[in-house]
Amino acid sequence: MGVPKFYRWISERYPCLSEVVKEHQIPEFDNLYLDMNGIIHQCSHPNDEDVHFRISEEKIFADIFHYLEVLFRIIKPRKVFFMAVDGVAPRAKMNQQRGRRFRSAKEAEEKIKKALDKGEVLPTEARFDSNCITPGTDFMARLQEQLKYFVYNKLSTDKMWQKVKVYLSGHETPGEGEHKIMEFIRAEKAKPGHNPNTRHCLYGLDADLIMLGLTSHEPNFSLLREEVRFGGKKSQKRITAPEETTFHLLHLSLMREYIDYEFSELRNHIGADYDLERIIDDWILMGFLVGNDFIPHLPNLHINHDALPLLYKTYISVLPEWNGHLNLRNFEKYLEKLSEFDREHFSEVFVDLKWFESKVGNKYLNEAAGLAAEKEADSALCLAALSSSERMTGEGKGTVADEEEEEDDIFETEFRQYKRTYYMTKMGVDVVSDEFLATQARCYVEGIQWILHYYYHGVQSWSWYYPYHYAPFLSDIKNLSELKLTFDLGTPFMPFQQLLAVLPAASMELLPECYRHLMTSERSPIIEYYPLDFKTDLNGKQQEWEAVVLIPFIDERCLLAAMEPYNSKLTQGEKARNRHTECAIYTYDKESEFTYSSPLPQMFPDIIHCRVRKTDIPMDAWHVPPDHVSGRIDRSALYFCGFPTLQHIKHKFYKKKSGVVVFQQSSRGENMMLEITGSDAETVAAQTVGKSIFVNWPHLEEARIVAVSDGETKFSLEEPPGVQRVYDRPSTPPPTKVTCLSDKEQKDWLKDVQGITEHYLKRKGIFVNECEVLLYGQLLTGRKYVPKANGVVELEKQWAKQVLPFAHQTVVKDIKAFYSSLTCFTSLDELFPQTTTVFMVGNPYYGAMGEVQDSSDVIKEGRVRVVFNVPHEPQLEPLIQNQHKYCVKYSPGYVLASRLGITSYLVSRFSGSIFIGRGSKKNPCGEQRANVGLNLKFNKKNEEVPGYTKRTEKEWLYSAAVEELLAEYLDRFSEVFNTVSRNSHDDVFYEDDIWPGEDQNGAEKVAEITSWLKGHPVSSISRASCDLQVLDSAIVERIEEAVEKTKVKKSTRKVRVTVKPHLLFRPLEQQQGVVPDPDAEYRLFDRVVNIRESFTVPLGLRGTVIGIKGAEREAEVLYEVLFDEEFAGGLTIRCTAPRGYRLPPCALINLSHGARVDHTSHKLTAIVKPQPAAAANFNSNRQLGGLNHSPRSPFIPTQVRPIQTLTHEERLYHFFHDYVLCYAMLCYVLFCSVVSVILAAKINVPHGESASPIAPPSANFSNAMMGSKVSELACVCVGLGMTPPDFSFIRSRQGLVVCQVKLSNGLMVHGPQCQSENDAKEKAAFFALQRLQSMFTFYVSFCK
Repeated sequence: MGVPKFYRWISERYPCLSEVVKEHQIPEFDNLYLDMNGIIHQCSHPNDEDVHFRISEEKIFADIFHYLEVLFRIIKPRKVFFMAVDGVAPRAKMNQQRGRRFRSAKEAEEKIKKALDKGEVLPTEARFDSNCITPGTDFMARLQEQLKYFVYNKLSTDKMWQKVKVYLSGHETPGEGEHKIMEFIRAEKAKPGHNPNTRHCLYGLDADLIMLGLTSHEPNFSLLREEVRFGGKKSQKRITAPEETTFHLLHLSLMREYIDYEFSELRNHIGADYDLERIIDDWILMGFLVGNDFIPHLPNLHINHDALPLLYKTYISVLPEWNGHLNLRNFEKYLEKLSEFDREHFSEVFVDLKWFESKVGNKYLNEAAGLAAEKEADSALCLAALSSSERMTGEGKGTVADEEEEEDDIFETEFRQYKRTYYMTKMGVDVVSDEFLATQARCYVEGIQWILHYYYHGVQSWSWYYPYHYAPFLSDIKNLSELKLTFDLGTPFMPFQQLLAVLPAASMELLPECYRHLMTSERSPIIEYYPLDFKTDLNGKQQEWEAVVLIPFIDERCLLAAMEPYNSKLTQGEKARNRHTECAIYTYDKESEFTYSSPLPQMFPDIIHCRVRKTDIPMDAWHVPPDHVSGRIDRSALYFCGFPTLQHIKHKFYKKKSGVVVFQQSSRGENMMLEITGSDAETVAAQTVGKSIFVNWPHLEEARIVAVSDGETKFSLEEPPGVQRVYDRPSTPPPTKVTCLSDKEQKDWLKDVQGITEHYLKRKGIFVNECEVLLYGQLLTGRKYVPKANGVVELEKQWAKQVLPFAHQTVVKDIKAFYSSLTCFTSLDELFPQTTTVFMVGNPYYGAMGEVQDSSDVIKEGRVRVVFNVPHEPQLEPLIQNQHKYCVKYSPGYVLASRLGITSYLVSRFSGSIFIGRGSKKNPCGEQRANVGLNLKFNKKNEEVPGYTKRTEKEWLYSAAVEELLAEYLDRFSEVFNTVSRNSHDDVFYEDDIWPGEDQNGAEKVAEITSWLKGHPVSSISRASCDLQVLDSAIVERIEEAVEKTKVKKSTRKVRVTVKPHLLFRPLEQQQGVVPDPDAEYRLFDRVVNIRESFTVPLGLRGTVIGIKGAEREAEVLYEVLFDEEFAGGLTIRCTAPRGYRLPPCALINLSHGARVDHTSHKLTAIVKPQPAAAANFNSNRQLGGLNHSPRSPFIPTQVRPIQTLTHEERLYHFFHDYVLCYAMLCYVLFCSVVSVILAAKINVPHGESASPIAPPSANFSNAMMGSKVSELACVCVGLGMTPPDFSFIRSRQGLVVCQVKLSNGLMVHGPQCQSENDAKEKAAFFALQRLQSMFTFYVSFCK
C-alpha cells in the first residue's frame, strides 16, 4: 500500500509527472520489472463489491498470462524482464499484512450476510478468498508452476522474448516483490561495467515505488501503473482486461527536477553545498513521516491536510543551520522545529476548549481535552508556527502580562494533559512516564532507521517490528542524538509460519490441516491472536481502509512453540511448499531442445520444442554492502527519447493554487507552475520549416514542420502530394510558398492558440505566455525500410499525414537525441530472406499473407518471389445492403414520452442521474445521496450505452429497451416520477418528500430501487464514447454467421508470384508504429488483417471492422475488429465469443480498401460517415492548407494522387466522377464530348502521360453541388440522358421512414430506415450513386 494519498498529491503538485501511455510513443526501455502481486489481485478478484462474482483458477492463470503479455508488448524491454512475486515478508511488514487480511475477511463476511438478508441467491461455488495470495498456500504453489510454464513457453515461441533475460523470483524467495527488484538493481549498479544510462521501467500499484525508484538515483527511471480515477463510486465496475485499461507512465526524471525546484530556495543559503542527490534522500525520509507500511503515521499529520508542505517548509528553514543533511543529530533538530506544529494544532483545540470552559466551568476542561484527543480533530494544519517565533502580546503591562503568563501556563498544562489522554486512551497505559515517552521515541526513530536501511540496503533485520498501533507526538520524540541503533539480521519466517501469523480464522482452509485448530480451538495456546470480532480506529483518517485494525500483535516465540508439535504431521507436498528457494534466470538457448510438460494440460499444451536454459541465483548473490558508494549520475547533454526533462527551454517556476486538472477534477492544493520565459519566434519560424524538431515540451515528440503562421501569413512547404522529405542539408533548401490567411483561417489560428495555451495551463501547469507563432507539423510515426537502387534498402523516418499545430515556445531544436542501435538491414537479401513472413500492399492479392521463397534469380532485378495464401472472404454485401433490418431503432425522447404518458423531461432525467438524499428538502440529514437514475447517458464524459442510447449533434435518442425499462420503473416506483415532475428545477430529491407517510420507510425504498437497478442486465453493460461508430450486436452476430459459413464452404488457395519489394510489408520491431498503407480509409464492415507479430492477436488473422473510435491524432484512432477465430486474450465486443480486439491503424491492412482501389472487383462497400471526435484538448482537427478531412474517414486528409500514377481505370473513374459530373449540370452535350475525349485518351495516350487537361470546376460550385446526395444523383441522371430520379416513401409502424429510388434505366434502390424523410432520401440517393458507380466500373472493365 505504501503511502496513502501520496500518489495523487504529488501528481497534482507536479502536473507533468505522469502521461498516458500511447503505444506509438513509448520510450525504449532496457529493463522491465513487474511487482506481480498487483497483477495477481487484479486478475483474481477484480470487484470485491460483487458477492456474486466467481472465477475459476484456470481463468485466473490465463488472465495473468495475458496481462503479462500485454505489459511486455507495451514496454518491449531490450535486456531484462524481471517478475517478482511477494515472498515471506519481514516481520515489520507482517503487522500490516495481518491487519489487512483480517479486515478483508470481515468485510467479505459482512457483504455476504447483507446480500443474504436482502434475499439474494448466491452461487453455490466457493468464492475466491484473496487471502490465498500469501506465500505458502496451495494456490501460490500452483501459480508458481504456471508462471514457470509461461516463461518456458514464451521464450521458446516468441522472438521478442528470446532477446531478453527473464528473471522469476517467486513466492518461495523471501522478500517483498518490489524490494527484491531493488536488490537486483542495486547489484547491477554496483558492477564495474554498469551503464549509468540504463533505462528502467517498474510496474506496480504501490505509491512507495516512487520512493524506491528515487533511492536508485538512476536518471532514466519510469513507473508504469493503471490509471487512477478518484471520486468515482466504490461499486463502479472495474476494468479487468488490460486492453481496455489506460496505463500511465510516471517519469522519475521529471520527479527529480521537480524536487530540485521544490527546494531551490536552499541554493541561496548553502551555495556550493547544495547536493540534489542528498536532498532527494532527505525528501524520501520526509515522505516516511506521513505514512508507510511499517510504522503508524504521526498524530494529526495527514497528507490531505497539507502535511507535506509543512515538512518541506520546515526542512528549508532548518537545513542552513546544519552541518550536512539529515543524520540522527540533525533529525532531532528537524523534529524539534517540526514539533511546533503539535502546539499549533492544539492551540486550535484549546481555543474551543476555552469557549467551552466559559459555558460549563473549568472542571470540565481536562475532560474535554481528553475527548478532543480521542476524536483527533481533523482541522487543517496551520503553517504559522514555522514563521512566527513570538506570540502576540498585549499593549498593557503589569496585570495584563501576569494574565498572559498564567494563560501560557494553563496552555502548557492542558497540552500535556491532551497528550497524556491520547496515550492513555490509544495505547492503554495507566501512567505516561518519562521512561514511557523515551521508549516511544526510541521505537519510532528505530523504525525510521529500519525503513531507511530497508529502502537503501535491503533487510537489516527480519524480526524487528514496531510494537504499537499508534505513533507518539512529534514533541515527544527527543533526546535522539546519543541513541545507538543496531539490528540483528536474523532469518525470515518459513512460509507456514507467516501464514499462521497473518491469516484470520476465516481463512484457515488455506493452512495445512495440522495447523488449523490453532486458530479455532479454545485450548490453543495462541487462540488470543485470532479474534472473531475486533475494532477499527480511523485515527484522524477519512476512509475505512485507512483505519487502524486493533488486533493483538503475534508473539513470535509463542507462535513457533505452538507450531512445533505439529510440524512432523506435514505431508510431503506440504513440506515441499514450506521452504525458501532461489530466484531463477531463464534465457533462450537454441542449441537445447526438450519437451516441457504442462502443469495444466487440459488448458495449456505441452511445449514440444522447448529451448530454454534455467540458472538458479544464490539468495545472497545480490547483496551490496551498505558502505558501497555508487558513481555519480552522468548529466550529459544526450537526450533519451521518451524520457521527459524540464531542460532545453528557459522558464521560471513558482507554486500557486491554479486548479490544474490531473485526475478528472481540479486540484485543491498548490501546483508547481512553470512559465516559459524566452523564445525567439522569428528565429524559430525561419529555421524550422522542412526540418525535424521536437515538439510538445516537456514530453518531447519528434515532428517534421511543414508550415509556420503568425495569424496573418503562412510560410509553408510546397511539395507534391505524398512527399514527406526532411530538408536538413544547406545545399537543398525546402521549396516554400507564402500565403495570406483568410478571415476564417485567422479565426481558426486564434482557436488553435487558445486551445494550446489552455491545455498547457489547465493540464500541465505550464504558462506559455503570448503565442506569436504557430508551427504546423507531422509527428513521427516510426521507421520503414525503403528499397533504393541496386538492391539497397534504407531505414527512413515516416511521418503522420495529419498536420497538428504547436506553439513556438514549446518546440526544441538542435538537441542530440539517442536512438538504440537496432538491427539494420542494408540489402533486399537481408530484408527478405527465405521463409520470411510478408504481406502484400498492392493489387492483386492486397493484404494477403505470404512466405518469401528462394529469390536469388530475381532479386537482382529488384523483385522478390513470394507464395501468398489467399483465403476466401465471407460474403457481407447482402448484410451491408440490408443492415437497416438488424439495427437497433432509436427514437427521440418525446416519442418515448408520448408512449409512456410522461413528459420528455422525465425521459431525459431518468435516463441519466437522479440523486435522492436523506431527510427532506427543508430538513436534510447529512450529505449521503443515492443515484437512482438509469445512467444510460453521460453528457460531460460524452459517453452513451450501446443498444440503449445514442447521441446526435442535436439530441439524445433512445431505443425500445429504454422504453421497456422506463415503463417497468414507472410501474414499480411511480412516486419518484411524480416528485421529480413536480420539482423539475431541483438537483437533489429527498426520501421524506417522496415517501411522506409515517408507515413509509424512504431508506428501504431507495435500497429497493438500487437493488432492482443493480440486478438489471443494463447495469453490467459497458458504456462507450459517443464518438465511437459501432455496428449493433444483431449485425455483429450475422457477421459471425457469415464467417462460419465461409469456413465450411471454402478453402485457402496458394499463389506464387514475383513482387516488387515496395509492395511488400514485413512485420518488424523497427517498423512498429508505421501504417502499412497510409492511403487506406476505414469504414464499418471493412475486412482487415492483423500484421503485427508477437501480439495478442495472431499474425495474419483476418476480421471485420465493427467499430471506429475517432481521435484527435490519427495514430490514436482505434478500430474494433471482430476476428474470424477465437484467440487467447480476445475481447467479447458485442460478440458471442472472445474474438474481438481494438487495434490502431498501424496494426492492420484494410483488405476492403484494396478491393475498392482494384476496380476489377465489384463489391458493395459499407456506407458510413464517421462522427468527428470531440476536441479533448484544443482545436486541431482541421488540416493545413487545402488538406480537408475526408467525409469517409475520422482522420486521414484526402490527397489526390498525381494522374501520372493512376491506372487507365482510375483515370477514367476520376475524370468521370470529378469532372464529368460537374459539367453534366451545365449540359448533356458537353458531357458526351468529355467522354469522347476520355475514351480517345484510353486508346491513344501512352502509359505514364496525362490526358488532355480539363479545368476543374470552382471549389464553391463543387462543394455546393456535392453537399447533397439528392442533387448529385439528379445531375448524374441528367448527364446520362435519364429523367430525374423518382423518390417515394414507406413508413413503418414504429414511425421510421424508408425511401425508394426509381431511375429511368430500370434501377430501383431502397435506403435504410431513418427518422425523417430528408435523411431517408439522402441515404437512398447515396445508395443509388454507389450502384451507378459499380455499373460504370464494370462497364469500363468490360470495354478493356
